Amino acid sequence: QVQLTESGGGLVQFGGSLRLSCRASASIFNFKSAGWYRQVPGKEREFVARITAGGATDYADSVKGRFTVSRSIGKNELYLQMNDLKAGDTGVYYCNGVQGVIPYWGQGTQVTVSS
Repeated sequence: QVQLTESGGGLVQFGGSLRLSCRASASIFNFKSAGWYRQVPGKEREFVARITAGGATDYADSVKGRFTVSRSIGKNELYLQMNDLKAGDTGVYYCNGVQGVIPYWGQGTQVTVSS
């Protein structure tokens, strides 16, 4: 069983920046992919960004050029650097890791962008 713990969420002004972190209880080197999703009340959880085992990254169109996903294999941590934040970025952000065919999720961290 892999545990993922997010941190770094909070309240930020429009145009500001935040950096989310996700600590894994197992080596992320063994993850097929690791990434971030977000969810707002009444809507389905949506993909934000991910990084594959080989280091390739992928982003939702809505965050391209503003968000950067990265990892520290030595620290077993995943990061999401979010810049130029907009009201539409508000939501609960979840860390996701896929080990084999099994997805694991963190408990989520709230990000609120105020105008």
